[in-house]
Amino acid sequence: MPDPFHHEPILYKPPMNPDHDDNRRPIAARSSRWAHRLTQVTLKTSITPNQISILSVIAATIGSTAIIADPAPWSLVLCAALIPVRLVCNLLDGMVAVEGGKHSLLGALYNEIPDRFSDAVIMVALGIASGRPSLGWAAALLAVATAYVRMLGGSLGLAQDFRGPLAKQQRMWIAAAGCVLGAIEMAWTGTPTWSLIVALWILIAGSAATCVTRTLAISHALRLRHD
Repeated sequence: MPDPFHHEPILYKPPMNPDHDDNRRPIAARSSRWAHRLTQVTLKTSITPNQISILSVIAATIGSTAIIADPAPWSLVLCAALIPVRLVCNLLDGMVAVEGGKHSLLGALYNEIPDRFSDAVIMVALGIASGRPSLGWAAALLAVATAYVRMLGGSLGLAQDFRGPLAKQQRMWIAAAGCVLGAIEMAWTGTPTWSLIVALWILIAGSAATCVTRTLAISHALRLRHD
């Protein structure tokens, strides 16, 4: 008699054509020459996709810690420079895993959890550096909420929806712009306050709008499936 409490593990199987995976974030840079070159170089090493995912967290943590410990032009510029590093790591881990065939059983966890931590730590740091920690926490909460809504759609059997207006890449570029403008503002006035506050409000409003648009899209898709 089969054991009703036994379930076979669900294994991730990479798509035959990675460019047409509905549950994979569409990133224009994935088809660029430099991204493929970097992937090929990485595949010649022993570096794993999971290690690359952890590296993205390290980059985000270093930048965030710098602006919390010493909100100064140098730390803001450092954080702005490390945000693209974080994004490249997020791009590279998926390409090495899927195109390079190095996916693992825990790959889905390493793909999602570091992203959520990196989003939160950067935005909390911006809030602390601006003197408005509550704005940082609100931006972090809403950033995580966008991912929650996306994955909720996936759990309901729908393709994960990566629509904006403020998906991960857009959020990070706004955060980086806030850091650069904050460094300039601080060089002139001695404080990065307004640049960071404006960036945080954009992040809050954009992330909230993203949660709404994704929820409406899921609702529409569920109605269509029912009909």
